[in-house]
Amino acid sequence: MGAGYIGILSAELHFPEASSLKGKRKYVKSAKAQLQQRFGAAVAEVDFHDLWQRSRLTVACVAREYGELERLLADAERYLAGQDYELAGVDRRVVTLSD
Repeated sequence: MGAGYIGILSAELHFPEASSLKGKRKYVKSAKAQLQQRFGAAVAEVDFHDLWQRSRLTVACVAREYGELERLLADAERYLAGQDYELAGVDRRVVTLSD
């Protein structure tokens, strides 16, 4: 019996145009909403809460097939890299319930 796969993407973002926490929040809120809508992901801002120009988002996706999950994570990373801010670093991990 298959249990599926869980993908975790941790992305550090840099917002060179943000000049306040309010400006940063606009970018973060939009990124979270788009990741949720486009990829069915659960998303949370997990680090750099008090810095204007940095954020770390953790994105979690679930899929039945390993290849499907890899495509979801790659597409989410590609989406983040194509925005008006910089993708400063990414870490991807895939786990199963048996891990």
